Amino acid sequence: MSDWMPEPDTTPGAAPDTEAPEPVPAPEAEAPVPSHDPAPPAPLGVPRTPTGHPGVDARLERLADADHLPADGHTEVYEDVHRGLRDELTALDARPAPAPTPAHDIRS
Repeated sequence: MSDWMPEPDTTPGAAPDTEAPEPVPAPEAEAPVPSHDPAPPAPLGVPRTPTGHPGVDARLERLADADHLPADGHTEVYEDVHRGLRDELTALDARPAPAPTPAHDIRS
């Protein structure tokens, strides 16, 4: 096989060859190989402001446990916190109302 290339047309009056050679595509970069090790869960950084009610505050602190779990483990924590907060509200409703203070007889 020969490397012979035909000469451009040099006939008088012929238009010069103005077509640019086709660009050679750059070699494609290799796609990164996905890691099979998932990144560890990152804390969400959601602040939890204390309410002043110890039972409620303890339930809200339980939410911090979700920060160290993968997303599929959050449901268990959220359900536990919801159950605990519901129990706290139920306990508030179940408390007896404070006894009225006896009225002092001002006639004496």
